[in-house]
Amino acid sequence: MQPHYEVAIVTIAALLVYVWMGLRVGKARQVSGIAAPAMHGDAHLERNIRVHYNTLEWLPIFLAGLWLFAIYWDDRIAAAVGVVWIVGRIVYALGYVADPGKREAGFMIQALAAAVLLFGALGRVIWAMVQTGTV
Repeated sequence: MQPHYEVAIVTIAALLVYVWMGLRVGKARQVSGIAAPAMHGDAHLERNIRVHYNTLEWLPIFLAGLWLFAIYWDDRIAAAVGVVWIVGRIVYALGYVADPGKREAGFMIQALAAAVLLFGALGRVIWAMVQTGTV
């Protein structure tokens, strides 16, 4: 069994970034005085919540692509692209919370990284199926 150390570390790092975003929501709630379950009433809180939820929306796409790319292509390349995804999410988070108009660069970085992982894995799986006569 291949251990996939680098991909495991990137997976944990991505989840820790997600936890960091959740803590930022908690801090924004504290500063605004808006207790859960309320979601509205303070722009800073709402932006932090949106960053957190948007990251949750992307995590399944990213994690599935990351691991499938690692299995069917290469661990180190998957891990490197995974780090790019994490950087993109951080850039997105900091930009969006500062000004929603500044979220595009981070969004594009992470979307491109996720696409490389997902479609790279898909292409390699199809190629393997063709090579083995499964298709």
